[in-house]
Order: sequence, then structure tokens, then C-alpha cells
Amino acid sequence: MMSNNIKISPDSKKLIVYLTLLVATFAVYWQVNAFDFINFDDNLYVFENGHIPAGITPDGIRWAFTTKLSGLWNPLVWLSFMFDYQLFGLNAGGYHLNNLLLHILSTLLLFWLFNRMTGNLWKSAFVAAFFALHPLHVESVAWIAERKDVLSAFFWMSTLCLYVYYTEKPSAGRYLSALLSFILALMSKPMVVTLPLVMILLDYWPLKRFESHRGNFILWQVKEKIPFFLLSAGLIILTLYAPDNYHITENPDLTYLPLLSRLANAPVAFVTYLGKTFYPFHLAVFYPFTQNIPLWQVLCASLLITAATAIIIAMAKSRPYLFAGWFWFAMTIAPVIGIIQISLSTPYAMADRYHYLPSIGLAIMMAWGIPSLISGEHLRKKILFPAGILVMAALSFITWNQCRYWKNTATIFNHTLQITRDNYMVHLNFGPFFNKEGNFKEAIRHYNEAIRINPDFVITYYNRGNAYAKLGEYRLAINDYNKAIQLKPDIAEIYNNLGCAYFDIGQHQQAIENFSRAIILKPNSKHYLNRASVYLIQGRHRTTCPDLQKACNLGDCRMLEQEKAKGYCF
Repeated sequence: MMSNNIKISPDSKKLIVYLTLLVATFAVYWQVNAFDFINFDDNLYVFENGHIPAGITPDGIRWAFTTKLSGLWNPLVWLSFMFDYQLFGLNAGGYHLNNLLLHILSTLLLFWLFNRMTGNLWKSAFVAAFFALHPLHVESVAWIAERKDVLSAFFWMSTLCLYVYYTEKPSAGRYLSALLSFILALMSKPMVVTLPLVMILLDYWPLKRFESHRGNFILWQVKEKIPFFLLSAGLIILTLYAPDNYHITENPDLTYLPLLSRLANAPVAFVTYLGKTFYPFHLAVFYPFTQNIPLWQVLCASLLITAATAIIIAMAKSRPYLFAGWFWFAMTIAPVIGIIQISLSTPYAMADRYHYLPSIGLAIMMAWGIPSLISGEHLRKKILFPAGILVMAALSFITWNQCRYWKNTATIFNHTLQITRDNYMVHLNFGPFFNKEGNFKEAIRHYNEAIRINPDFVITYYNRGNAYAKLGEYRLAINDYNKAIQLKPDIAEIYNNLGCAYFDIGQHQQAIENFSRAIILKPNSKHYLNRASVYLIQGRHRTTCPDLQKACNLGDCRMLEQEKAKGYCF
């Protein structure tokens, strides 16, 4: 008789896990290949970024390594988008699929990492599946601008895998390969600066390297990890103190949140991340920051974190995986918990994408902690395997559903407005979407809401003024431009558009005055040409020609050549 027990070799089991992770992740996320760009950072990173279409050239590489256009130094992200543009142009589906490919590769490396370190196939599979299929990770995968998340995660995983190789048989070559991979991770996203701390955690558990260095483990750790820590320190300095050319020159609305408010938000956000890990609903692209968090929430969150940390430290010897998992989560989320304000232009309380790498720590705690609560190997297999399948099936369905909201700007913004309150940032970014569609009245409706919620945001008045101008409501446009100037009197583009509005209602002298202010603040060809156009209508050729010559010197000679052809401007 044939045996009812089908024996599968360990290698076959591993292959089954790899294939299952691959197929499940593809199935949940494959829909992204039909998704569009969204009007929230995707414009900054790709479709309105003039450096991306040039492709990977010496000038493009130089720009990628010197810019902080996104507020961060992440040259590999810019290079990856240049590569995508050469392959796909502005077909957003290609960019989405590359995000998905990186996410899948990170998942497979994560499974390899924990299976290699622990030898426990199914617990390692749970950790990898949890990372691959959790709904909070949709933002990192389905948002093109978050290429920095999936790219840095890939190099994070590869660094740890190479580090494990090094610990198995230390050599200079293996050490340097891990260090190089870490450098690539740092060039993708600054959040990975905590990776050396995670290496130390893995040395404690599951690698158990501390046991062989009991007498001098501190000195040993410092010596072994010092190149990694120096690289992390260098990127922290670059991120915090190097000039931010995006914030300084392009964005008039910089919001410096009070330190006390940031300190109050941090423990509440920490606990909220924990809550959304187990109840992943009402996920939004932007969670508005509030400076009026009730004191009881701050105290309760702080007490919960302190109590949990104390209990886990007390159990460290008997359950080291809880210690490693908890501090993986806590240390990796600490740089983005909000105490250090990362974004001055879009102050948020938290973000789903910051759960991406920290979630691995919570998955470790569940994968090794829950089985320890059930006595008996047979009972664990009988309960935990089907329970794990059900959990992953539920996460997959929620993730698939959450992914649908990222189809385009309208779907993700409408969803966010339904599940959040007073979300001025979404209203503000919804306006340009409707402007592009030619629906200026709907754009103005969203700008009105943004102004109602936050009446001190310069860009909202500027954008609403532009929408009024498109509708021919020049008086209303002038009012909005003047309000923007009251809030921020040193933005050249506002004066330029105010000049255009005055020109359109025939008030030529006011138009000239505002074009002149724009030229003083930012002497570019457009501002000179606009002022020259007014002079030309007034028949003032003696003042027209110098402006046309200056515009030509700055790169636009079309009007100068036209006037020369008419017999002027010699």
C-alpha cells in the first residue's frame, strides 16, 4: 500500500515557499501595471522633472549625485527613474512594475535571510509573507515616488544577507561586499541609517554571536561595525545640514512644527503604527498633523511603550526573539517617528510607508512568539499552519483592495478625503489635477476647502489665482495673488502672474511694475519677455529691445528675432 504521508525534501519545501511568495505577491499587486502617475510627488520625481527624460548621461549622473530636489539625497532613485524613462517613456505601468519587482526581490531575500539564520522554514516564510502582503506596504509599492522605499529595502536585505555570509566565514571580501551593499542602500533612502543597529540585534539573536565574545563584546561590536556607523553618521549630517535646494528655492510654504508638538505626536504615532499592523484599515496617502493631541493620549501611549519595552527586556534571556523583534521595530521607525521633522513642506502625523522595514520586527515577534504560547509540537502544527494561511489570505484580500485606490490621482485622493478629516494637503494637490483636466471650477472648490482648513498656505492662493485667471476671473485672481504676496513677498512667479492678470484687464502700468518686481527677484527670460510685450503694445520700442536682448541672453531669442525682422532692435 502507498503511504499516506508524502515526504517532501527540504530543498523542495524551500522552492515551494519561494514560488508561493512570488505568485501571491504578483497576484495581489499585478493590477499596478495599469495604474497611472498620481499628482502627489510623482510629478516632482518623474513626469514634471526635466532631468529624467535626458536619461543616464554624465550630466544626469552629476545632477543625481548633487541634488536634494526631493529634500533627500538619494541618487540611485533618480538614476533608476532615468533608466525607467529610457525603457518606458511616460508609461506609468513600467515604473509600477519595477517597484513591484524590487518588492518581490526583497521578499525573497528576506525569506532566505531568516531561513539561513534560524533554519526554521515556516517561521521564516511567515515573516517574508507578512512583509510581502501587509496592506500598510501598498503605499511603498504602488506609489511610484516611493521607489526609494523598495530600492532601499532591496539593498537593506542584500546587505543583511551578505553580512550573514560574512559571519559564517569572516573574510575581507565578504565584509567589503556587505559594506558596498550598505552604501547602495544609503544612496537610496536615508532611513536605512539604522541598519548597523539591526546587525547588532541579529548578532544577539538569532546568530548568537555574543556568546562567543562574552568578555569583550562591546569592543568587538564597535570595531566590526565602525565603518557602517561612520557611513550612517555621514548621511545623517548630509540629510540634516546640507542645503536643501528644493525647500529653499521652490517651496514657499515651509512649516516648522513646535518641538513639543512633535514630541507629543511621536508616542501616539508609534502606537498607531502598532494598531494599524493588526487592524490595517482607513489607510491614507496623507495623515494631517495636529498640534492639539489630548494629553491623555500622549500619556497612555508613552506608558504602553514603556511597559512593553520593560517586559520584553525582562524576557530577553528566555525569549530573545521578542527582544530582537521589538527593538528592530523601535529602532528602524525612530528616525521617521516625527521628532526630527523630515518634511517642512508637508507636515504629517505618520505615513504608511514608514511601516515598511520596521514591520519585519513585529513579524519576527509573531512568528516565534505565538508558537511559544502553545505547548506540544503536534498541536502547534494543527493550529498554526491553517491559522497562518487564513491570516495571509485575509491580508492579501485587504492589500488587493487597498491597492485599487492607487489607480490614479482621483481614486487615491477621493479615498483619503473619505477616511480623514480636514486634509488640506489632499485638497491642495487635487486642484492641479482638475486644472490639468480643464475643470477649473472643481479645482477652485478644492482650493477653497484647503484655504478653509489652512488659511496661511501661500501656494493655495497662488494656485487658486491661476485657476481664476484660466476662467477669465482676473479680479479674483488679482486678489489671490495679492494675498499670496502678503504671506510671502519674495516669490517671483507670483508677481509675474499678477502682472499677467493686470495686463489682461488692461492695466498696463501695474503689469509693468509687477513684471519688474519678478525680474528683480528672479531675472529669467519669461519675465523679461512679459514686460517687453507690454512695452511693445505701448509702442515703447526703445525700452522693449533691451528686455528682448536680455531674454535672448537667457536663452529665448524668438521675440527678438521677430522684432529685428520688422526693422526694430538693431
